[in-house]
Amino acid sequence: MKYVTAYIATVLVFLAVDYVWLTQVSTRFYLDRIGHLMMEKPNIAAASVFYLVYVVGIVIFAVAPALKADSLVTAIVFGALFGFFTYGTYDVTNYATLREWPVSVVLVDVAWGTVLSAVSAGAGFTITRLMS
Repeated sequence: MKYVTAYIATVLVFLAVDYVWLTQVSTRFYLDRIGHLMMEKPNIAAASVFYLVYVVGIVIFAVAPALKADSLVTAIVFGALFGFFTYGTYDVTNYATLREWPVSVVLVDVAWGTVLSAVSAGAGFTITRLMS
């Protein structure tokens, strides 16, 4: 039950924070740089699969070790590393293979994935500990 709580807490935080980022903070940044590559409306099914599966990774690689160690710092650091490696893989691969994937998008997106994953892991850990 503890890991179900961790998953639900982490996914809710991840979705809420990323929603604000994508709809309020970074919209103009992405449109200006890669708008010509973007769909008018996102594929909700594909996005849903990403969110649901990605958060499993945060729970397995950051929240679970943090719960075992009883350490918020572990959640944040492992969450940040998970975000850095996964978003970095995506963005650097795009930079290496797509004609128009700007370095600025790589840097901002990797930084965002690092922060978002760290915050989500830390919040997921904290909420799970409070509810245990």
